[in-house]
Amino acid sequence: MMKTIVAVKINPRDNVVTLVGDASPGDGVRYMTPEGDREITVLDKVPFGHKVAASDIKAGEQVIKYNEAIGRASQAIRKGEHVHVHNVASAVQGGAT
Repeated sequence: MMKTIVAVKINPRDNVVTLVGDASPGDGVRYMTPEGDREITVLDKVPFGHKVAASDIKAGEQVIKYNEAIGRASQAIRKGEHVHVHNVASAVQGGAT
């Protein structure tokens, strides 16, 4: 059963949103922007509190959450894909610069 999950996007620069519920492939993720509500489709199983790409992110591009670079994409990440340690070199590991 597909459902819609709410997500948080704090800053217009953010290229990820943070889920406030568990999501499965095919579920919708809805978040608000100054221009209005947006919805994307989740491509993977994503647990509560994890991130989903709000737009395509190229390999090597900064991953931005809450207007802060939290790392770099270690591979291309598609819009709607789970964003986590499997595809991001974290800033803690020196991946943000």
